[in-house]
Amino acid sequence: MQRYLYRRLLSLLGTLFGVTILIFLLVHLIPGDPVQYLLGDYPTEEAIAALNEQLGLDKPLIIQYAGFLGKLLQGDLGTSYITGYTVWQEIVDRFPITFQLALYSVILATIIGILVGVVSAVKQNTWVDRVAVFLSLIGISAPGFWIALFLIWIFAYKLPIFPISGYDGFFSLVLPTITLALGEAGMIARMTRSSMLDVIKQDYMRTAQAKGAPQHWVIIRHGLQNAIIPVITLIGLEFGALLAGAVVTETIFSLQGLGSLAIEAIGKRDLPTIQGLVFFIAFLFALTNLIVDLMYSWFDPRIKYE
Repeated sequence: MQRYLYRRLLSLLGTLFGVTILIFLLVHLIPGDPVQYLLGDYPTEEAIAALNEQLGLDKPLIIQYAGFLGKLLQGDLGTSYITGYTVWQEIVDRFPITFQLALYSVILATIIGILVGVVSAVKQNTWVDRVAVFLSLIGISAPGFWIALFLIWIFAYKLPIFPISGYDGFFSLVLPTITLALGEAGMIARMTRSSMLDVIKQDYMRTAQAKGAPQHWVIIRHGLQNAIIPVITLIGLEFGALLAGAVVTETIFSLQGLGSLAIEAIGKRDLPTIQGLVFFIAFLFALTNLIVDLMYSWFDPRIKYE
């Protein structure tokens, strides 16, 4: 396990190094001039030159990249052109909301998705299976903004139960969580159903049933445990993606998370914030994938890391 972990960490470092190159190049391809944005509509040539020199934007790209990489190695993600705060501070202020939203959404989606997927597989080709598949397709296909607006119409206007704007504790995240969880639950349900159908046909399932084990025990202990690996992979990918910030959902519900921070930074051509935020998101995604890989052996002892 330790040798495998060391190899994965080295691979993670290589991946992040490649990410820094892509981030830097892509950010500098974004249309618009941050200096123009900072100085307003009619800046003088002297003011533009002075600010370019102050921000280091007059240097060759290779020098700018070296400076960006050097700061990253020291744990410095840069300083925002707009607010003057460090990117770390911006992330620390916004990340808790995004993390809570991602965590609650994945938990709710996992519970619903696995339950629906297992029931659908066990009741294959019955009306229960057809209804479950239909609901899963609706969850996958329905646009997030449509679900959000529908929930706002029901639970904020018709039944004013939950707040719909800003963050003021747990109840502010109820509707955004449901919005994100429905689509994820549909995908998890489809994956769980597919994996369970493969497992149910195996000989050890029939053997366990022939020995007189309760059906629910056979399904959970022998079926779900052997079908869970691809489901865990999907859940890990979804959680990593949500940690990047749910842009549409955060915008609709006016949540100040990482997604809204990214939109603001792009709109204002705040290059250090964009670069630092994307690197942070890439690191979280890679770390999530590593944790998911290490969890495989816990769910399936047959998997060995050698």
